[in-house]
Amino acid sequence: QVQLVESGGGLVQAGGSLRVSCAASGRTFDTKPLGWFRQAPGKEREAVATISGSRISTYYSDSVKGRFTISVDNAKNSVSLQMNSLKPEDTAVYYCALGSNFGGWLSLADFVYWGQGTQVTVSS
Repeated sequence: QVQLVESGGGLVQAGGSLRVSCAASGRTFDTKPLGWFRQAPGKEREAVATISGSRISTYYSDSVKGRFTISVDNAKNSVSLQMNSLKPEDTAVYYCALGSNFGGWLSLADFVYWGQGTQVTVSS
């Protein structure tokens, strides 16, 4: 139903920065919540940053708070994650995800549409 296309992943040294972006086909973001998740090998997928459909409230995991910033351009149906001061433990496949109107935005189960993921590798 919804296609999410991610870009911006790559290899960066510890302390560096990357910006990953995600765009949806059509005008699909509307007021749906959005999120960035990541999954490292052997680990469960975890929420990194989410934003409510109203674009008023955000959530950041403790491990990235103060370093990562989620931003949304509703007009362009795009969401980005600016990642600064990257650490090797940030290495993972990063996924953007889209929730539903009037849905929650604080748990993985709230997000029903997913991108293909983009690899972020941070070297020490």
